[in-house]
Amino acid sequence: MLQYPPDPSTIRILTLAQLCPLGSWQLSLAHDRPHSLLIWMTRGQGVAMFDGRRHGLGAHNALFVPARQLISLDVGRQGYGQAILLPLGIEMTMPEGPRHIRARDVSAQTELTALFEAMSREQNAERPLWHSSMDSYGQLAMIWLRRQLAESAPHAGPETASARLMRAYSQRLVMEHTSGETMADHANALGVTPTHLTRVCRAETGRTAAALLNERILHSARSLLNNTDAAIREIAEYLGFSSAAYFTRFIQQHTGNTPSGLRDNKKRVA
Repeated sequence: MLQYPPDPSTIRILTLAQLCPLGSWQLSLAHDRPHSLLIWMTRGQGVAMFDGRRHGLGAHNALFVPARQLISLDVGRQGYGQAILLPLGIEMTMPEGPRHIRARDVSAQTELTALFEAMSREQNAERPLWHSSMDSYGQLAMIWLRRQLAESAPHAGPETASARLMRAYSQRLVMEHTSGETMADHANALGVTPTHLTRVCRAETGRTAAALLNERILHSARSLLNNTDAAIREIAEYLGFSSAAYFTRFIQQHTGNTPSGLRDNKKRVA
């Protein structure tokens, strides 16, 4: 099976720019990651899509996104933030699902910013036992998050049918985007009509259901083109396309370039 480069085995901290070194598409297209993320925005505004909904972002917003959860993030040129990457298998108590915290208390803002700064120093210096230090700071960041969740107002009302549908569709896009299924196939598997799925998806995310599916496929396609030497035919087959020609048309339609052209561009950047 085609796979991306292995996920880091230790906690890391990166800027949002470092999360998308090949271009903004690595964050702005709907995708999932093999690690959990704690994102801390400290400047600018943006829009995130996770947990099946669109969220407006601003300074001093924290996002927690568990591994294998559908996410997209667009913060623009003026936005700045950092992210802690938490590998699978790490022994740490985390929230069960995605969370969005607007930290309005200045002391809470200062506390999390200080943790991020300390982690950056440890990672850059790489002194003896720095991995253990990163683990400890990661634990403190999760304690901060859980405290904020405990102190915040309880969730308003029961979960809606639209929220349940979007969460289920998002999970299908994570697990089944290489199956070759159409949006209508996904809708049928979820027990709704394509029209209803599209209507709910547009209301919750600002995108159509078909657009989200295409984004998830496109993100995988571009990642495989950039991160593997697999033949274009192999990538097309892995992603469920009936032929390499159809795959090439899909890439051209959404990027204005061919699969080979995208690979050549990546080599020139490198």
